[in-house]
Amino acid sequence: MKFEYTAVIRTLGTAGTKYQQLLDSLQVQSIAPKAIIVYIAEDYPLPKETIGTERYVYVKKGMVAQRALPYGEVDTEWMLFLDDDVYLPPSAVETLYDKLEDKGADVIAPELFANAYRNGLTNLKMRLLGKSVAHKDDGIWAYKVTRNGGYSYNAHPTLSVYLSQTNAGPCFFCKKQTFLSIRFQDDLWLDETPYALPEDQVMYYKMYRLGFRILTWYNSGILHLDAGSSRKESTERGKNVLYSEVRNRIIFWYRYIYSENSSSYGRILDVLSLSWSVVIRFLLMSIKFRFGYAKAWLKGICDAMIFVKNR
Repeated sequence: MKFEYTAVIRTLGTAGTKYQQLLDSLQVQSIAPKAIIVYIAEDYPLPKETIGTERYVYVKKGMVAQRALPYGEVDTEWMLFLDDDVYLPPSAVETLYDKLEDKGADVIAPELFANAYRNGLTNLKMRLLGKSVAHKDDGIWAYKVTRNGGYSYNAHPTLSVYLSQTNAGPCFFCKKQTFLSIRFQDDLWLDETPYALPEDQVMYYKMYRLGFRILTWYNSGILHLDAGSSRKESTERGKNVLYSEVRNRIIFWYRYIYSENSSSYGRILDVLSLSWSVVIRFLLMSIKFRFGYAKAWLKGICDAMIFVKNR
């Protein structure tokens, strides 16, 4: 055997058949996990789906809280981090390891959200809102973090793997010590909002800032089945998402982009970039008379400023 790894899964126990698909796919890996440890939120019942070998550990609820753990139960060097709604082809983990070794990298995640295949109108909207922007294929980068706390993505990837500064969070593979070194527990502030957006970006960018080489693997066959995709949209949920998005994004920007920029000129550009994306979104909601959404957005901005000032 090339290596041993532990699969660690965060869950509320509500993903149903999608969780069963994940467990089944782990069971048939060409290199099987030494252990499957499922970190389930406190007060949630254990799911009925099983393969009989997984172990459950109750932890505090939260997207960050259920991942920012000491992992004392893990006794392998390597870890496969998973959400409860991912499917892996039989050779997925072995290939993840091989690609890391081949590129001399530290962390690898599959491309799960197909940003490169967005239509032109969606691209324009995301650019206008300052959330994401496409960049040309330079043969190096898949994802980069931008000055305003958003990200850029490779619009026309032609290679199997690229370097990245951020990535999708439902599935990634790295050494236990690599993950522990980022002290993700310092970012539990993300769980203070209804949605922990953008917890994945915070996690990966901290890895990048520490000098770890992160890979994105295109066309891996690994799928995000998205157990949350069937949730009914509502005005209240939309406002909660907007509030969480802007509050957490500003804090991320301040902590990990603005504060770590030693150039006065660079900091001015950072402020201008963030200001554009925050203000334009507020103005667009106001013009459309979506005042409830605009109010949630404004509250997120104010709460972020209070957080930054007090901490």
